[in-house]
Amino acid sequence: MYVCKENSVTLNPYWHPGFRGPALLWNNKLVRRTKDEALETRHRILDVAERVFSERGVTRTSLADIAKAAGVTRGAVYWHFNDKADLFCSMFARVTMPMESPACQTDHRAAADPLASIRNMMIGILRRTSEDPQARRVFHVVFHKCEHVDEMKPVWRRINEMRASCLLRIEEGLRAAVAKGQLPRTLDARRAAFGLRALLDGLISNWVMDPDYLPVEHEANRLVDLFLNALRANTRPALRSVKQRARIAA
Repeated sequence: MYVCKENSVTLNPYWHPGFRGPALLWNNKLVRRTKDEALETRHRILDVAERVFSERGVTRTSLADIAKAAGVTRGAVYWHFNDKADLFCSMFARVTMPMESPACQTDHRAAADPLASIRNMMIGILRRTSEDPQARRVFHVVFHKCEHVDEMKPVWRRINEMRASCLLRIEEGLRAAVAKGQLPRTLDARRAAFGLRALLDGLISNWVMDPDYLPVEHEANRLVDLFLNALRANTRPALRSVKQRARIAA
């Protein structure tokens, strides 16, 4: 601000013909506060939905139940979400699942020790599950408290893509381990990869349903090593010739 001595008028250098002064600044602050409050309400609804879906199941929970538990009106819920399916998909979308973590994106083929790379990835996934309560809750809801209906297709599509990517990376790593002589050349890498992924799926599914089922945070290393050590053995015995079988039979 400066003073024009000729006219003795105090001028504001930021003034312009459309300037609305403090009212404009107040409106901007009000808009920001309204947006922040709306975002806070949305997060609160999603947090409550995780808990209520986990306790009651998706089918048995209504939007009115979630609104009541969140301390908001049904209108507030419908302001943020079109319906229960939209709320469920939004709840799942904001969570990074263990198989989507950076540890699971490793290219085992480029590793000096592909088998150790696979081991670290699997242990990382299991530990991430044990350390992330939100991921556990959402996993529990998706796998144990939700029906496979058309409205949930985006969720299942994401899960299937996640599991397919994990399977592919494990299989590529196993093939690299075979090429480096870490695993027998007779190993069926595809089937072994299915087995390793099934180990992950089963442990996570059982553990989120019953945390006392197995102390994954303490047993992850041993369980993964048990499976990998079994793969190091020649799992496909050489086929005996007809003559050998005849001699054994005799």
